[in-house]
Amino acid sequence: MTEITLYNTATRRKELFEPLDPTNVRMYVCGPTVYDRAHLGNARPAVVFDVLYRHLRHAYGADHVKYVRNITDIDDKINATALARKNAGAEGTLEELVHERSDQTMAWYLEDMAALGNLMPDHSPRATQYIDEMKAMIEGLIARDHAYEAEGHVLFRVRSYADYGKLSGRSVDDMIAGARVEVAPYKEDPMDFVLWKPSTDDLPGWDSPWGRGRPGWHIECSAMAYELLGSSFDIHAGGNDLTFPHHENEIAQSRCMGHDFARVWLHNEMLQVEGKKMSKSLGNFFTVRDLLDQGVPGEVIRFVMLSTHYRKPMDWTKGKAREAEATLRKWRAIAEGADDGRVPKAVVDAVSEDLNTPQVLTEMRRLAKVGDRSGLKAAGSLLGLLGDALSDWDWRRVMTSDGVVQFIGDGDERHGALARDVGSKWMRLRIEKNYPEADNLKAAAEAAGLLLRDMKTVVQAEMTSAFNPAKLEALK
Repeated sequence: MTEITLYNTATRRKELFEPLDPTNVRMYVCGPTVYDRAHLGNARPAVVFDVLYRHLRHAYGADHVKYVRNITDIDDKINATALARKNAGAEGTLEELVHERSDQTMAWYLEDMAALGNLMPDHSPRATQYIDEMKAMIEGLIARDHAYEAEGHVLFRVRSYADYGKLSGRSVDDMIAGARVEVAPYKEDPMDFVLWKPSTDDLPGWDSPWGRGRPGWHIECSAMAYELLGSSFDIHAGGNDLTFPHHENEIAQSRCMGHDFARVWLHNEMLQVEGKKMSKSLGNFFTVRDLLDQGVPGEVIRFVMLSTHYRKPMDWTKGKAREAEATLRKWRAIAEGADDGRVPKAVVDAVSEDLNTPQVLTEMRRLAKVGDRSGLKAAGSLLGLLGDALSDWDWRRVMTSDGVVQFIGDGDERHGALARDVGSKWMRLRIEKNYPEADNLKAAAEAAGLLLRDMKTVVQAEMTSAFNPAKLEALK
């Protein structure tokens, strides 16, 4: 059995991963609040923990891993977006606009994450599907004196849980100063957080013992994780901005219900753009769909994200995207038509060492250099690269100097395509160290009016006056 080590935020050290039940490995990842398009930072946990999902399936078997990623489809931000549409003249009641917006945005999210090569989780529960389970958990917390009702709200008594702050490494008193907490007169303590809140008649709401209302954000994940994964499960993951207060609150309310909850906590670092924090004020804020619409392939976005270890800040740059695209074009040309092989041990070992995806990419460069086509393809599959799911971008097209084949000449698109095919074939033969055939192909191409040159980062294919498309066709 593959030994996997993961950095556990709860213990602040790498630990050997030992699932509660190797035949039922369970993982919960905090998903999106669906009020707008997913920005690039939202995509990082989806990509990172998709690799973990793939690796767990590789290690324990696809039928023995259960992955849950929730959808928060009831939230103040969704309500605000719907209200803005209502004020702008959109037809329908405010509640109808809320549901319409959350449905639309959820579909966008799933489409964009699929465009990045992410597998669908085994379960994608929507918060609104588990309201009864949330109310039951809230009633249980009140009965245990860990929660109280106040002015139509139900709040969790933070100081009733002695280990509060253990995950984030802070004491309750330290957290009060400057903490992201809502100050309200009905709270017994400033740190107490909302489990249930009132809802107006025109917004989504549900009847409850505390009046018509809706759940707080934190109780949603606790209830859905319990219903789908049980009182104790293996891994809970998300961005490190969720460590406090969201994950801290999840732990408190779940443990106070007698649930062991998650054993391993994983958190990915945040994302920058060209060395700066992504923000609308700096003009460097963009969504996944923005990049896709600009022609950046989803596979390129995924490659760039996996080029940085998940526990380190990631910097998205145009230069990295260009380099990733050039590398992927080369690798796809090498791996095209290769048989499915076993994932090389060095690749498995790298992913097993706390998801060291940069090391996997280094190993893939070695595999490409030595011409191990099946090993390269298998390694890519473990990372969600080089497969059919992300092959719909035009990775074969004639490129300029940052691609595989640079076509030099006055030929049309068909001539460029011929040059690409012959140049890619010549490159593959050289990578495979089949120099006799490579030399024969080069000579035949020259006779057909195409000069081939290896410029290290690119193959140049230069058209001469003797260019003969019919002869080139026979060389593809």
